[in-house]
Amino acid sequence: MGTDPFDLITMGRIGVDLYPLRTGVPLAEADTFGKFLGGSAANVAVAAARLGRRVALLSRTGADPFGAYLRAELRNFGVDERWVAEVAAYPTPITFCEIFPPDHFPLYFYRRPKAPDLEIHPEELDLDAVRAARILWMTGTGLSAEPSRTATLTALRARARTGADGTGTTVFDLDWRPTLWEEKPQPFYAQALEQATVAVGNAEEAEVATGCAEPRAAARALLAAGPDLAVVKLGPDGVYAVHRDGTEAQVPPVRVEVVNGLGAGDAFGGALCHGLLAGWDLERTLRYANAAGALVASRLACSTAMPWPSEVEEVLTSCP
Repeated sequence: MGTDPFDLITMGRIGVDLYPLRTGVPLAEADTFGKFLGGSAANVAVAAARLGRRVALLSRTGADPFGAYLRAELRNFGVDERWVAEVAAYPTPITFCEIFPPDHFPLYFYRRPKAPDLEIHPEELDLDAVRAARILWMTGTGLSAEPSRTATLTALRARARTGADGTGTTVFDLDWRPTLWEEKPQPFYAQALEQATVAVGNAEEAEVATGCAEPRAAARALLAAGPDLAVVKLGPDGVYAVHRDGTEAQVPPVRVEVVNGLGAGDAFGGALCHGLLAGWDLERTLRYANAAGALVASRLACSTAMPWPSEVEEVLTSCP
């Protein structure tokens, strides 16, 4: 499996996505579905692997056929699944969605009585590998319940804060899914932000984390909470980011005909990591990540839709 440090380790949600193969159809009327690997941490891992990065996922599945399917898919996508163990007590999660382009994609999470990816225990972590990875990516959902909450915070604290330069970087994907929380997230978000070097989320997620509704104010509030770089996705207004050193950038979106917007943020995340690892400047990194996200928004699935480098470069060439 190789002994060199990973470019990226993602930690968090994995599951099976079941998407209607016809858009604009309510679930009650849908009769054919596609089965895909899903979950934000898994999708970000796939996105970065497609861009040539050495990536591993730290998560859990059920001890069932869906779990076996997910591990096989990770291998097919080039993601190391050595830390994706089985939890016999809980079934592998399933997520359904309805697809009503351009901007309505309701999600239905089946993660009861508990999702296996929330059963990561801190003593199970390979902290040497976590420390060695060039980037660790963790999610807000991983903070929503124990023992995953303590495991996630343990992984964060094991990392050295060396800045958002692609070496020793720790990314906190705010990943706010209100239906997956039974407690107020803010105290746990605050603990994670103290340790993270990069915070990334959409405007709603940034407001949940900071209490600031205005995106630029929210980005600066994220910096005040700990990270060196804050990235706020603005939907039709593109993306805004600010670094502690005063560097800031806002880039417009890439216009596409949206088919399914659900995987766009994960494609953005994988490409963001790619840019950080490459040492690109902030604007170039954001433009690249925007292009990757737009490509996935123009496609039906999430994981299988993650773009290859040549596809991203083609978009950037046509929309400089």
